[in-house]
Amino acid sequence: MTSPPRLLAAVTLILATTVYGTTTAHADEDPNDPPGTEPSASAPVKVDPNDPDLKLPDGATLAQAKVLDIKSVVEEQSGDERREDTNTSVTLALQAEVLFGKDSSKLGAEAKSRIRGIAEEIKNQNATRVRVFGFTDNLGSSAHGDVLSKRRANAVHDVLSQSLNDADITYEVRGYGEQYPIADNSTEAGRKKNRRVEVSFPRSEP
Repeated sequence: MTSPPRLLAAVTLILATTVYGTTTAHADEDPNDPPGTEPSASAPVKVDPNDPDLKLPDGATLAQAKVLDIKSVVEEQSGDERREDTNTSVTLALQAEVLFGKDSSKLGAEAKSRIRGIAEEIKNQNATRVRVFGFTDNLGSSAHGDVLSKRRANAVHDVLSQSLNDADITYEVRGYGEQYPIADNSTEAGRKKNRRVEVSFPRSEP
């Protein structure tokens, strides 16, 4: 982003690394896995299960090795923006109210400025794969939420692609509607968080 957000909280968690597959612009088909739940990569270091220093009980075996990643979650005090950083990727979530009017997929000038800030970070990370996912709360029909979330994701994608103007970047653009909520839909505060557009991209190699 062009200016650092006001920070409310930072949480560090251990989880399996997200792996990005090949992406295409404006993909319509559903993925096999929800966003952010792809399988972890193989461990880069081989472990000898017969090493005496492991001191495994008789008959015991090692669990399958995984690559662990550190995830930092930071949210603006207003809750308008949420950022997740891992060793391999960046995910920025903007609440729909910040970008769009009620039941609209039209972006205003301020919203476009925020998205251009995300484009600058994508450029700084030298990312060539970008995901733009739209989400809604569970109010209204599921079909309407699917259509609205896709239109909003498309609108954000259009500004990103125009700002970056890079033919080497591929985009995956999807509308998930009310699927994959990040907060409780039984409260307005929770529904507000669930109405969002997420932009995620790999971090550059250190």
